[in-house]
Amino acid sequence: MTDNDSLQHRRQTALPRGIGTAFPVFAQRAEGSELWDVEGNRYIDFAAGIAVLNTGHRHPKVMAAVQAQLDSFTHTAFQIVPYEPYVAVCERLNALAPFSGPAKSVLFSTGAEAVENAIKIARAHTGRPGIIAFSGAFHGRTTFTMALTGKVAPYKKKFGISPPGIFHVPFPAESHGVSVAESLRALETLFRADIDPSEVAAIIIEPVQGEGGFLPAPTELLVALRQIADQHGMVLIADEIQTGFARTGKMFGIEHSGVEPDLVTVAKALAGGFPLSGVIGRATIMDAPEAGGLGGTYAGSPIACAAALAVLDVIIEEGLVARANRLGERIKGALETASRRNDITPIAFIRGPGSMVAFDIVSRTDGGPDAAAARKVIQAALVEGLILLSCGIHGNTIRLLNPLTISDALLNEGLKKLEKALIAAWN
Repeated sequence: MTDNDSLQHRRQTALPRGIGTAFPVFAQRAEGSELWDVEGNRYIDFAAGIAVLNTGHRHPKVMAAVQAQLDSFTHTAFQIVPYEPYVAVCERLNALAPFSGPAKSVLFSTGAEAVENAIKIARAHTGRPGIIAFSGAFHGRTTFTMALTGKVAPYKKKFGISPPGIFHVPFPAESHGVSVAESLRALETLFRADIDPSEVAAIIIEPVQGEGGFLPAPTELLVALRQIADQHGMVLIADEIQTGFARTGKMFGIEHSGVEPDLVTVAKALAGGFPLSGVIGRATIMDAPEAGGLGGTYAGSPIACAAALAVLDVIIEEGLVARANRLGERIKGALETASRRNDITPIAFIRGPGSMVAFDIVSRTDGGPDAAAARKVIQAALVEGLILLSCGIHGNTIRLLNPLTISDALLNEGLKKLEKALIAAWN
């Protein structure tokens, strides 16, 4: 019999330690919002593959679309022999673009590829080298996207000096004591001390920081960035890799602000568990690279494209944008009730739009970040049969990423397990 312990031993022998894993349990099967490990233990999934499974594990419509594509062909390389599903996905994304005017899209495989290609497109359009990102941001683990990411450990540690031309300014967050005014002053200082605005190709920002702690970008900041980009001819990039496709209660997180970006990076939930990413952008900007400058052998896999078309249908047919808001209100209400109890691990800063909800675990003595207690909560939740993830610059934020297709009954069961974990971690 294959069990978790034996698989963990094999994993440690065969894989390098640089591949982190949150839990020593190995998946055997999954359906909807539930997952079973190789020992038959059942879990409610509040991680969704890090916001990949907005439509849940193995949604029937997605699986049917994938099977139909498997019966036709699995690969040609779009740059060699193109195919209709790739074109259809781009047409759908263009129609959803959160900005006015004509749009074009290009497809890749991973979120990091999408971000790197968005930077390439911005540089080609502007003829400039500089890129501005924010502290706490996560944009990927490749050499270039690692440089954009605003967190050293573990993403940059031991990997050497970052590529030139990338600059960071503080991300505003009340819980971190940083205001929008301070962020904008830091940007002004950057323009005076390090790079002239005329040398900046793009500003990239997550509408809600993911790994950084589920921190929504204030509308005031996004409005100011749009004005700065317009004033100096920069490209504004919204990294929607974790926020996209109904997660925040809008199709894209940036739509909460009313600010229109120039480029949008997408991935994760786009294809319901199949590797697919893309860049959506204003047509005039997207056409800047030369023919052959964009692409990839596996970019825009026909299988993933078939899945994506089904995902986009499910989001509409099942009303997942509105459902994200209803689920989020239910979750935040339960957390607010729990926060008033005196027999659980203390929680604070309940936040997040739609179903991109998070809260902080804080010290029972001084109210400061308590990463050790957060780890206890996550482990206690696993014992209860609930999969949770942490994030944040202090490691004390717990994020809730349940599938948007979760039933009310399973959501309530999961929230009850969370409550039990908070109690267990206190004792």
